[in-house]
Order: sequence, then structure tokens, then C-alpha cells
Amino acid sequence: MVDLEQYFPILLFLAIAAGLSAAFVFLPMGVSRLTGAHNPQAEKLTEYECGFPAFEDPRSQFDVRFYLVAILFIVFDLEAAFLFPWAVSLDLTGWPGWITMMIFLGELAIGLAYAWKKGALEWE
Repeated sequence: MVDLEQYFPILLFLAIAAGLSAAFVFLPMGVSRLTGAHNPQAEKLTEYECGFPAFEDPRSQFDVRFYLVAILFIVFDLEAAFLFPWAVSLDLTGWPGWITMMIFLGELAIGLAYAWKKGALEWE
């Protein structure tokens, strides 16, 4: 039988964390609403970029290459995140761990070669 009283400190910690988080979010908003001036005008509500009016529609679509580069970055960033724990635990995993990582790196190399061949890394 599990003694639920052991979980009380965790529940207390979560309650305090939730209360502090709510206070840090809502208290400054309430104080600024009570003490600040709220005078919305057309000039204040216009969009601007670095002090200049926007030149074109802000809802224009990005080139798909931005998304492709971002996805490739995430894939290879995760590869680096997997390499460090593997290198640290290589003495425990031995040859099976080494072979598994080489297969993983081979798959990533094939993916990189494919993306390179398709021109995904070319920027015009």
C-alpha cells in the first residue's frame, strides 16, 4: 500500500510554484492596468518595424526553404544531443552500442546526402 502522505511535499511544492507563477504573470498586468494611462489612439495601434511603417502585408508567406532549413537544423541538432550521452556510456554499451550508433549516423549521412543532392541546402 502506498502512503499518500509521502507525496504531500511534492503537492505543496507544485501549489507554491503555481501560485508564484500566476503572481509573476498577473500581478504586473494588474499593476500596470491600475497605474498606467490607457489612451488607445490610431497612431499607437499601428504596426511598425524598428520605428518605420510596414512596407508590405505582414501576413505574406515565407519561402518554404526557411522551414526546410529549420527542420534540417532540428534533425542534426538532435543528432548532437544523442551523441553526447552515447559517448559517455560507450564503455557500458560496448560493441552493440557502437554498431547501433554507426547505423544511426549512417542513416543521418544518407539523409544529409539526399537533402544535399535535392538542393535543399542551396540558397539563392
